[in-house]
Amino acid sequence: MTARLLIADDEISIWQGLRDALLAHGYVIVGEALDGQQAVAMTRQLRPDLVLLDDKMPLLDGLEAATVISRESLAPVVLLTSSPSHEVIDRARRAGVFGYLIKPFRDTELMPHIEVVLARWNVYQKRRNEMIALRNRLDTRTEIDRAKALLIERHGLSEIEAFRRIQQLAMRTRKTMREVAQAILLTDQLADHS
Repeated sequence: MTARLLIADDEISIWQGLRDALLAHGYVIVGEALDGQQAVAMTRQLRPDLVLLDDKMPLLDGLEAATVISRESLAPVVLLTSSPSHEVIDRARRAGVFGYLIKPFRDTELMPHIEVVLARWNVYQKRRNEMIALRNRLDTRTEIDRAKALLIERHGLSEIEAFRRIQQLAMRTRKTMREVAQAILLTDQLADHS
Protein backbone atom coordinates (compact mmCIF):
# COMPACT_ATOMS: atom_id res chain seq x y z
CA MET A 1 0.00 0.00 0.00
CA THR A 2 1.28 3.44 -0.90
CA ALA A 3 1.87 5.74 2.07
CA ARG A 4 -0.04 9.02 2.19
CA LEU A 5 2.16 11.90 3.35
CA LEU A 6 1.69 15.49 4.43
CA ILE A 7 4.51 18.02 4.03
CA ALA A 8 4.79 21.18 6.13
CA ASP A 9 7.56 23.66 5.40
CA ASP A 10 7.36 27.44 5.00
CA GLU A 11 10.19 27.44 2.43
CA ILE A 12 8.41 26.75 -0.85
CA SER A 13 11.57 25.60 -2.65
CA ILE A 14 12.20 23.02 0.12
CA TRP A 15 8.73 21.49 0.07
CA GLN A 16 8.56 21.50 -3.71
CA GLY A 17 11.84 19.58 -3.91
CA LEU A 18 10.70 17.27 -1.13
CA ARG A 19 7.36 16.70 -2.86
CA ASP A 20 9.07 15.84 -6.14
CA ALA A 21 11.41 13.37 -4.42
CA LEU A 22 8.54 11.72 -2.54
CA LEU A 23 6.40 11.43 -5.65
CA ALA A 24 9.36 9.89 -7.50
CA HIS A 25 9.53 7.23 -4.75
CA GLY A 26 5.83 6.43 -5.22
CA TYR A 27 4.38 8.20 -2.18
CA VAL A 28 1.09 10.08 -2.33
CA ILE A 29 1.13 13.69 -1.10
CA VAL A 30 -2.25 14.39 0.52
CA GLY A 31 -1.43 17.90 1.73
CA GLU A 32 1.11 20.70 1.83
CA ALA A 33 1.15 23.23 4.66
CA LEU A 34 3.14 26.45 5.03
CA ASP A 35 2.80 26.81 8.82
CA GLY A 36 2.36 24.66 11.91
CA GLN A 37 -1.29 25.53 12.54
CA GLN A 38 -2.21 24.56 9.01
CA ALA A 39 -0.19 21.33 9.37
CA VAL A 40 -2.11 20.33 12.51
CA ALA A 41 -5.49 21.18 10.96
CA MET A 42 -4.69 19.29 7.76
CA THR A 43 -3.40 16.28 9.72
CA ARG A 44 -6.64 16.15 11.71
CA GLN A 45 -8.71 16.40 8.53
CA LEU A 46 -6.71 14.29 6.06
CA ARG A 47 -5.28 11.62 8.42
CA PRO A 48 -2.02 11.07 6.52
CA ASP A 49 0.15 8.03 7.22
CA LEU A 50 3.10 10.30 8.01
CA VAL A 51 3.79 14.02 8.47
CA LEU A 52 7.05 15.70 7.49
CA LEU A 53 7.46 18.94 9.49
CA ASP A 54 10.08 21.66 9.27
CA ASP A 55 11.12 22.66 12.78
CA LYS A 56 10.90 26.43 12.09
CA MET A 57 7.59 27.66 10.70
CA PRO A 58 5.35 30.66 11.39
CA LEU A 59 2.32 30.70 13.73
CA LEU A 60 3.18 27.35 15.31
CA ASP A 61 6.65 25.92 14.89
CA GLY A 62 7.17 22.35 13.74
CA LEU A 63 8.01 21.10 17.22
CA GLU A 64 4.82 22.56 18.71
CA ALA A 65 2.82 21.11 15.83
CA ALA A 66 4.56 17.73 16.34
CA THR A 67 3.59 17.82 20.02
CA VAL A 68 -0.09 18.27 19.14
CA ILE A 69 -0.03 15.63 16.40
CA SER A 70 1.75 13.14 18.66
CA ARG A 71 -0.45 13.83 21.70
CA GLU A 72 -3.56 13.20 19.59
CA SER A 73 -1.86 10.14 18.05
CA LEU A 74 -2.80 11.33 14.54
CA ALA A 75 0.30 10.25 12.61
CA PRO A 76 4.02 9.76 13.04
CA VAL A 77 6.09 12.90 12.57
CA VAL A 78 9.46 13.20 10.87
CA LEU A 79 11.15 16.47 11.80
CA LEU A 80 13.15 18.28 9.13
CA THR A 81 15.78 20.63 10.52
CA SER A 82 18.85 22.53 9.45
CA SER A 83 19.81 23.08 13.09
CA PRO A 84 20.71 19.80 14.82
CA SER A 85 21.39 21.44 18.18
CA HIS A 86 20.97 19.63 21.49
CA GLU A 87 17.98 21.88 22.25
CA VAL A 88 16.20 20.92 19.01
CA ILE A 89 16.97 17.24 19.56
CA ASP A 90 15.64 17.43 23.14
CA ARG A 91 12.49 19.26 22.04
CA ALA A 92 11.98 16.72 19.22
CA ARG A 93 12.25 13.85 21.70
CA ARG A 94 9.77 15.50 24.07
CA ALA A 95 7.43 16.28 21.15
CA GLY A 96 7.22 12.59 20.30
CA VAL A 97 8.67 12.72 16.81
CA PHE A 98 9.39 9.36 15.22
CA GLY A 99 12.13 10.49 12.87
CA TYR A 100 14.64 13.26 12.36
CA LEU A 101 16.34 14.39 9.14
CA ILE A 102 18.99 17.09 8.88
CA LYS A 103 18.80 19.41 5.86
CA PRO A 104 20.10 19.18 3.30
CA PHE A 105 19.37 15.47 3.06
CA ARG A 106 19.77 13.22 0.05
CA ASP A 107 16.81 11.59 -1.68
CA THR A 108 18.44 8.21 -1.00
CA GLU A 109 18.11 8.86 2.77
CA LEU A 110 14.46 9.77 2.52
CA MET A 111 12.75 6.53 1.51
CA PRO A 112 14.51 4.21 4.01
CA HIS A 113 13.89 6.72 6.79
CA ILE A 114 10.18 7.01 5.97
CA GLU A 115 9.78 3.24 5.71
CA VAL A 116 11.43 2.67 9.09
CA VAL A 117 9.25 5.35 10.70
CA LEU A 118 6.10 3.84 9.20
CA ALA A 119 7.06 0.39 10.49
CA ARG A 120 7.81 1.76 13.99
CA TRP A 121 4.48 3.64 13.95
CA ASN A 122 2.57 0.46 13.10
CA VAL A 123 4.20 -1.37 16.02
CA TYR A 124 3.49 1.59 18.31
CA GLN A 125 -0.18 1.74 17.25
CA LYS A 126 -0.62 -2.00 17.73
CA ARG A 127 0.83 -1.84 21.25
CA ARG A 128 -1.20 1.27 22.07
CA ASN A 129 -4.42 -0.43 20.92
CA GLU A 130 -3.58 -3.54 22.95
CA MET A 131 -2.97 -1.36 26.01
CA ILE A 132 -6.29 0.44 25.55
CA ALA A 133 -8.11 -2.88 25.16
CA LEU A 134 -6.46 -4.23 28.33
CA ARG A 135 -7.33 -1.08 30.25
CA ASN A 136 -10.95 -1.34 29.08
CA ARG A 137 -11.15 -4.99 30.14
CA LEU A 138 -9.69 -4.15 33.54
CA ASP A 139 -12.09 -1.22 34.00
CA THR A 140 -15.02 -3.43 32.96
CA ARG A 141 -13.99 -6.15 35.38
CA THR A 142 -13.58 -3.61 38.20
CA GLU A 143 -17.02 -2.08 37.63
CA ILE A 144 -18.72 -5.49 37.39
CA ASP A 145 -16.98 -6.59 40.60
CA ARG A 146 -18.11 -3.41 42.38
CA ALA A 147 -21.70 -3.92 41.17
CA LYS A 148 -21.61 -7.57 42.27
CA ALA A 149 -20.35 -6.55 45.72
CA LEU A 150 -23.16 -4.02 45.98
CA LEU A 151 -25.80 -6.60 45.02
CA ILE A 152 -24.34 -9.06 47.52
CA GLU A 153 -24.42 -6.43 50.28
CA ARG A 154 -27.84 -4.91 49.50
CA HIS A 155 -29.76 -8.04 48.50
CA GLY A 156 -27.91 -10.86 50.24
CA LEU A 157 -27.06 -12.60 46.97
CA SER A 158 -24.17 -14.99 46.46
CA GLU A 159 -21.40 -13.91 44.09
CA ILE A 160 -22.70 -16.28 41.41
CA GLU A 161 -26.27 -14.98 41.82
CA ALA A 162 -25.09 -11.36 41.61
CA PHE A 163 -23.12 -12.12 38.46
CA ARG A 164 -26.09 -13.90 36.88
CA ARG A 165 -28.39 -11.00 37.72
CA ILE A 166 -26.07 -8.54 35.97
CA GLN A 167 -25.69 -10.93 33.02
CA GLN A 168 -29.45 -11.50 32.65
CA LEU A 169 -30.22 -7.80 32.90
CA ALA A 170 -27.62 -7.11 30.22
CA MET A 171 -29.20 -9.66 27.89
CA ARG A 172 -32.75 -8.39 28.57
CA THR A 173 -31.88 -4.75 28.00
CA ARG A 174 -29.37 -5.44 25.20
CA LYS A 175 -26.66 -3.59 27.10
CA THR A 176 -23.16 -4.66 27.95
CA MET A 177 -22.46 -6.04 31.39
CA ARG A 178 -20.34 -2.96 32.03
CA GLU A 179 -23.24 -0.65 31.20
CA VAL A 180 -25.51 -2.60 33.55
CA ALA A 181 -22.86 -2.50 36.29
CA GLN A 182 -22.49 1.26 35.81
CA ALA A 183 -26.28 1.69 36.06
CA ILE A 184 -26.39 -0.35 39.29
CA LEU A 185 -23.58 1.73 40.80
CA LEU A 186 -25.19 5.00 39.69
CA THR A 187 -28.59 3.98 41.07
CA ASP A 188 -26.96 3.21 44.41
CA GLN A 189 -25.19 6.59 44.46
CA LEU A 190 -28.45 8.41 43.71
CA ALA A 191 -30.26 6.46 46.46
CA ASP A 192 -27.54 7.45 48.94
CA HIS A 193 -27.94 11.14 48.09
CA SER A 194 -31.72 11.29 48.38
